[in-house]
Amino acid sequence: MDETTGGAERVNTLSDAWSWLTSGSHWAGSDGIWNRLGEHLFLTAVCLLISCAVALPVALVLGHLGKGGALAVNISNAGRAVPTFAVLVLLLLTPIGQHGQWPTIIALVLFAVPPLLTNAYVGMRGVDADVVRAARGMGMTGSQLLRQVELPLAAPLILTGVRIAAVQLVATATIAALVGGGGLGRIITAGFNLASTPMVVAGAVLVAVFALLVESVFVVAQRLAPRWLRGGTG
Repeated sequence: MDETTGGAERVNTLSDAWSWLTSGSHWAGSDGIWNRLGEHLFLTAVCLLISCAVALPVALVLGHLGKGGALAVNISNAGRAVPTFAVLVLLLLTPIGQHGQWPTIIALVLFAVPPLLTNAYVGMRGVDADVVRAARGMGMTGSQLLRQVELPLAAPLILTGVRIAAVQLVATATIAALVGGGGLGRIITAGFNLASTPMVVAGAVLVAVFALLVESVFVVAQRLAPRWLRGGTG
């Protein structure tokens, strides 16, 4: 196959993928894009909320105390070396695999915890020590110092971790389709099953566009947020 032929085939594939995406019949119904998009959004939101509930309290407390955080962050980051799909397969072989979407949710939560934990801990430890000493000198208790001083100052970096985790979850949630779950990944797997390259490409484009939209929403929200949430800039 020469370069000209290969280029023509790529153009044809993209054209066919665009035709697939612009077909109204592919947007409606239980297997339609809108339904799959809703499933993908729901799975992403659930995993993000659970991840935040798990990682942020640990990071905030360890960052406030200044003890054990480095170990927690290193252990969390070590988890990045293990592919999410491998974790999912292992979970499917355990009793957890008998409980619907929980193997997928757990695998995705483990994937999203590192950026949340790392950014929150680093943000807490990055608070100006003079500000902390001044707050203690004013008689603030540990909980008041955490809520009123450290957390607001660390908020921009914490939100950055949430944004990173959200975008990563959107991209990785496609693995749900491999175990019969919903989401945009079902379009990709259906394309493979039907040997339809345009359908596979269309599914990949939808995931990429969705990830970019989520990224944009977080960026716009942070720009419109109060100045302290933007790191004191603007």
